[in-house]
Amino acid sequence: MAVSEAEIEAWALAAMRAWVAGDVKAMKKLTQRDFLMLIGSTPPQLLDRPSFLAAMARGFACTRFALREVIARQHRDAAWFVAGAELDLVLERGAWNGAFLVSGLWRQARWPRKWKLADLSLAPLDPDKERAAEIARLQLWK
Repeated sequence: MAVSEAEIEAWALAAMRAWVAGDVKAMKKLTQRDFLMLIGSTPPQLLDRPSFLAAMARGFACTRFALREVIARQHRDAAWFVAGAELDLVLERGAWNGAFLVSGLWRQARWPRKWKLADLSLAPLDPDKERAAEIARLQLWK
């Protein structure tokens, strides 16, 4: 079943809103049983679905988000969402705020046949604008 970019973006917004609301029940409905979250710390860390849902209940919170530079597309039976984002996160040590790359892989569940979040990744973005310009110059389509 083909899905539009707008549908994929709407799913991502629903997941982010559930996280901001601290709505573990809604997040559970939106995620696959084998959901994994990759967090771009050093070293990178993984949270499986039970760990992420428990962490939400214990205060791992996203208190604010703003998405920009959104890319959404379908690849066969999966949908990919990537966006630059401003996030305000709360962890044990306190606030973790700034520019992040948020990416999500959505797959159609077997039963019911609904699209659910299978993988979510968060990584801080490199603030070096000159590096971004250098990489942009490598793009052949411009």
